[in-house]
Amino acid sequence: MLSRLGALLQEAVGAWEPTLDLLEAFVEHWKGITHYYIESTNENTPVKETDIPWRLKQMLDILVYEERQQAAGEAGPCLEYLLQHKILETLCTLGKAEYPPGMRQQVFQFFSKVLAQVQHPLLHYLNVHRPVQKLLRLGGVPGSLTEKEEVQFTTVLCSKIQQDPALLTYILEGKKTVTGKKASKEPTTLPREMSSVEDKEHPHSKAPDRGPCGAQALTPQLPAETPEPDGGIGESNLITSLIGLCKSKKGRVALKAQENLLLLVSVAPQAAATYLVQSSPCCPAIVKHLCQLYQSMPTFLDPADIAALEGISWRLPSAPSDEASFLGKEALAAFLGWFDYCDHLVAEAHTVVADALAKAVAEKLFVEILQPQLLHVSEQSVLTSTALLTALLRQLRSPALLQEAMAFLLGTEQRPAAPEDSPRTLCAHLIRHCDHLSDEISIATLRLFEELLQKPHEQVVRSLILCHLEGRPYVARGSQEPESYEDTLDLEEDPYFTDGLLDAGFQPSAKPPPAPATNSDGKTAVTEIVNSFLCLVPEEAKTSAFLEETGYDTYVHDAYGLFQECSSRVAPWGWPLALTPLDPHEPEQPFFEGHFLRMLFDRMSRILEQPYSLNLQVTSVLSRLALFPHPLIHEYFLDPYINLAPGCRSLFSVLVRVIGDLMQRIQRVPQFPGKLLLVRKQLMGHIPGEQLDHQTLLQGVVVLEEFCKELAAIAFVKFPPQGPHLHLSTPPEGHV
Repeated sequence: MLSRLGALLQEAVGAWEPTLDLLEAFVEHWKGITHYYIESTNENTPVKETDIPWRLKQMLDILVYEERQQAAGEAGPCLEYLLQHKILETLCTLGKAEYPPGMRQQVFQFFSKVLAQVQHPLLHYLNVHRPVQKLLRLGGVPGSLTEKEEVQFTTVLCSKIQQDPALLTYILEGKKTVTGKKASKEPTTLPREMSSVEDKEHPHSKAPDRGPCGAQALTPQLPAETPEPDGGIGESNLITSLIGLCKSKKGRVALKAQENLLLLVSVAPQAAATYLVQSSPCCPAIVKHLCQLYQSMPTFLDPADIAALEGISWRLPSAPSDEASFLGKEALAAFLGWFDYCDHLVAEAHTVVADALAKAVAEKLFVEILQPQLLHVSEQSVLTSTALLTALLRQLRSPALLQEAMAFLLGTEQRPAAPEDSPRTLCAHLIRHCDHLSDEISIATLRLFEELLQKPHEQVVRSLILCHLEGRPYVARGSQEPESYEDTLDLEEDPYFTDGLLDAGFQPSAKPPPAPATNSDGKTAVTEIVNSFLCLVPEEAKTSAFLEETGYDTYVHDAYGLFQECSSRVAPWGWPLALTPLDPHEPEQPFFEGHFLRMLFDRMSRILEQPYSLNLQVTSVLSRLALFPHPLIHEYFLDPYINLAPGCRSLFSVLVRVIGDLMQRIQRVPQFPGKLLLVRKQLMGHIPGEQLDHQTLLQGVVVLEEFCKELAAIAFVKFPPQGPHLHLSTPPEGHV
């Protein structure tokens, strides 16, 4: 009997004594820290040379061990003591004073470990929330010695928010929201004053009066609408701190801060998202940094240098080391990396935040900075800003920011432009830049439009092309189908196609075919269209047959992949598969192809007079347009047999006139075939380049031949409209 009684007594003591010992030890370590400030006389002693780090570590271990001994959801005496005596607030004050030196680092580490290792919900408590906010205000300063600890601290906070997104609203707004995840028993009142010194000297005296969860040590449960007593509007400290850390020169710190900010905006509930937009510096601060990075770049940058850095990711914002160095390389890489980050934020954030951030980027960067530079009188300013805008478009992925970019470039008005209209939108000014006196500006702007045509936004194609082609006003009304190829092109009326010229021995490479066969739906047979483009350039002006890897079949392979990519991009737009029947009535207004197509056709008509690089860019844009799987685009760009209305021109008719011009010009070039082959070999890098007479003309002829083959390949893969028709007969032998 006595042995059993002794065993029970020993068990009871074993269950009670550790609790008392833990609390005593916890208080003893805290006293040891406070006594240091009373007894220490040397203010310059680093904190690591004191016992403060060790005592903080012991306090943390006690809290973690104590929690394991408690029932789930209950706070132990040590945690109650921590909260009741406002230990975290005191530590925050010591960290702010940075006394002893290095104390701020220790405080950040202690906060991080307590929040991470103690599973009991803490951030809802006023005596935790308030020092957390104060500690956040101490961080976020670029170049701080505690950046590593600061980013660890914010990472823990973001991890807690990810587990419970409702916390974000509370942390941002400073509301004393207490969720049901707290202890099962609700706290009652919070002591209005700190415990007296006597309480600290006798920490166990009040223990029996507390509830099992330490109710008196916890913050009260208040409704979400109740503001924090100190009403600090700076409860966006977490956002401010993260944005400050994003600017760190330490790559890992900046990357982790960016990941944390991305996490916050992606898990934000509606209330927090609204607060982020309306009452926090989130969007303005992000965009301000973007604009600062833009302004830090050199005023003038080479478009080739900008293109070399395209594709910079926010996760790897540094410039590739293998690229050639140039002035402003690191600044450019930083800007492109941050823009890519903004794009990811818009893509991942709550729609409220995404829309606000996209509008802020458009207003502050596009409208206030880029637009004046794009319209500047300085050619260098126009050239650099155009190349930068092209690089930004290439990185754009988020729908909201893409929509803002389209509104910035194209405007919101969708009515077709008239020939006499003055530029109403930035797009109209940029179209003029494509025909600029400076070839560099023309090439850079054409690249911008080529990038624009590859964005998944229907407004681009509709405003530039389709709004002018709708209703097929380019087709002659009330006339019968042409009886022959010559009738279709009206060659006898073309000043370039004269009887004397044809008698001089310059003939098309193949006899024009008879009237093309048409399918039941009225479309011209694909082989006839392919042959029309392949036979367009006369044999005297062809050189690809003398060299390998320049055949038409290579273009078919490339066109197939590009057409598949384009078709998948436009599939959601619901484009028709066939042409609408032609209205027999004459259009109310004469056909106008639009300023964009007029510029491209004018440029194409001067292909024999323009620099090689400019011709490549013009034909590249036209090829992009021809790839779109819209029946109107296919008819207008790729059907040589449409009966054009008077005064209208199509891509094929422009090419016919260029060929006519060529047939006149080559008579004035001695040894034309040999020189043409030499130029082609130079362009392909087979022989060293040397300046030749009529070099611009000869290079233009090479581009013209390749462009016709490219158009033939595009026409081949586009039949039928829903995909490449791989079972059609191949073009005649000698053209593949």
